[in-house]
Amino acid sequence: MLNDTGSAFYKRHFLTLKDYTPAEILTLVELADAFRKNKKAPVRKPATGCEGMNIALIFEKTSTRTRCSFEVAAHDLGMNVTYLDPTSSQIGKKESIKDTARVMGRMFDGIEYRGYGQEIVEELAKYAGVPVWNGLTNEYHPTQMLADILTIKDNFGSLKGITLAYMGDARYNTGNSLMIVCSKLGLNFVCCAPKKYWPDPALIKQCEEYASASGAKIKFTEDIMEGSRDAQVIYTDVWVSMGEPDYIWAERIHDLEPYRVTMDVMKNAAMDAIFLHCLPSFHDLKTTTGKKISEKFGINEMEVTDEVFESEYSRVFDEAENRMHTIKAVMYATLTGKTTVS
Repeated sequence: MLNDTGSAFYKRHFLTLKDYTPAEILTLVELADAFRKNKKAPVRKPATGCEGMNIALIFEKTSTRTRCSFEVAAHDLGMNVTYLDPTSSQIGKKESIKDTARVMGRMFDGIEYRGYGQEIVEELAKYAGVPVWNGLTNEYHPTQMLADILTIKDNFGSLKGITLAYMGDARYNTGNSLMIVCSKLGLNFVCCAPKKYWPDPALIKQCEEYASASGAKIKFTEDIMEGSRDAQVIYTDVWVSMGEPDYIWAERIHDLEPYRVTMDVMKNAAMDAIFLHCLPSFHDLKTTTGKKISEKFGINEMEVTDEVFESEYSRVFDEAENRMHTIKAVMYATLTGKTTVS
């Protein structure tokens, strides 16, 4: 849908990066960079067009970074925010997703959803009549990808030919979305994990088609040293999602412990390599979950060692900040159709 400025972003949903061209993805990343510079400038330029708008944040899964990023970004743009936690709405319980979408679309200018199946956010988008943004589903995590790409671009200046090695369980939102964005933008994607943790074959085939157009290479290996060798970006995520039972923890720890990001892995990567993680991370015992894992399974670190997490390789807090700037870009572009700050 085009608005009166001809923008292809106007009133568009942001559900998965499969729906966006490489040029559109890069436009959002560049807009995020402009918003970041504007926020850090002594005098900020007003980003006109969103003042007085109202957005809803539906969180069926709780979050620190996603909620804070959406709320701060919205307030910076002059918008009002209504936050609905897992106990604050009737979505899918006393009211269907279709009916929820039609009600909320009458009240809000945009809706964010963070929760479970991709089919939920897709149905919200189908019936809401306003832009719907995916804050995370089981299958995809597109706002995180924009932050990751902005962080990689900050460190290397360009994207084409950069190799990103993802270590761990690549079957779900982060692994899927990294493979999509890398293959679309010309970054080489390496999945380093036991074969049972590789992405769905249908998605692999689709990403191979993207890679054919962009010049990217996609590789799968169970060998840790082969997978991390000369990679500029080493990326990992937690091994177990919230709410999964203890037997899943035991299985994942058994299968994935060899794929923990250690200093040996980082030294095997490129000399200028960086470490990324979408957070939260179980890298020490300073959380109740970390202590529980240690007591039950006898490990003090999970997907990454504390040594790597706190090292000069780590860019995880730059990456976390960039969530706010990229989410602001997504909301601004889809609500106003504009792709420049002023």
